[in-house]
Amino acid sequence: MAISQRQELAIGIDIGGTNTVFGIVDHRGDISYRGAISTRKHNNVTDYINELYDALLPAIDEVGGINAIRGIGIGAPNGNYYNGTIEYAPNLPWKGVIPLAQLMTDKFKVSCSLTNDANAAAVGEMMYGVARGMKDFIMITLGTGVGSGIVANGQLIYGHDGFAGELGHTTIIPDGRKHKGTGLHGSLEAYASATGVALTAIEFLERDNHRDSLLRNFAKEEIDSRVVYDCAIQGDKLAQEVYEFTGKVLGLALANFVMFSSPEAIILFGGMTKAGDLILKPTREHMEKNMLPIFQNKIKLLFSELKEADAAILGASALVWEMKTV
Repeated sequence: MAISQRQELAIGIDIGGTNTVFGIVDHRGDISYRGAISTRKHNNVTDYINELYDALLPAIDEVGGINAIRGIGIGAPNGNYYNGTIEYAPNLPWKGVIPLAQLMTDKFKVSCSLTNDANAAAVGEMMYGVARGMKDFIMITLGTGVGSGIVANGQLIYGHDGFAGELGHTTIIPDGRKHKGTGLHGSLEAYASATGVALTAIEFLERDNHRDSLLRNFAKEEIDSRVVYDCAIQGDKLAQEVYEFTGKVLGLALANFVMFSSPEAIILFGGMTKAGDLILKPTREHMEKNMLPIFQNKIKLLFSELKEADAAILGASALVWEMKTV
């Protein structure tokens, strides 16, 4: 009985810069338990793992103990799939190279697989979401930053060192806006992230400083992507132009990505997708416009089907079924 149970459940863990969310998931993507702890509470990774263990233990006991768990999947910033390590993640409290998969295996006594958060999202989409049945697609996560997972011939692309797929840091506008985190100029993330949308809005306000806009009702530090969205749906032209510009940059980037891997679809996920057609229409227009004719009108541009609240857990848990364990 324990052997059959062991094939049925996985623990999915998503490590974010602020919070870590986790759950117990079956093959169908049903989450039987959800929880969260603070990522930033412990500067020592061992203390963090101990708290995570204590938070998960009641749920593990409830499903029949650790023998009911096939494995643990983790999505994390700068997660290296090959080594099971988190390497120099700028937004986490643990510095340097952290052998997290091995530390988790030692603590939980079950195999653990780890990759970066965007790759985990791609695996989750392939197993549980709109990419079911697809062998070639690109997942783009549009949130505070821009992440990506590239699937070709049914396999995630990792590269020789495990870090392939940093499409958010590709240069789209030469000598463009400086990215505070990386120091690079003109990267996709500097424009197409939620942070980038806010910066574009501020730039537009300063450039056209006599132009009326609902955005002028907010102090500079109050302007974020949510404020821009709220103003845009109220008909504010400047806010709408911010989305048109963002879609232009994103569409150009996606055209480049299409021409190197010829995916069946590009799937957009994350908080930015809540803007709907405000972001989708200009993105599609400029993607099509910047591609060779052989690619035009063939690539699906889709929003993820995964619930945002569950996607991180599902994506991480899918590693247990789809990837090697460490």
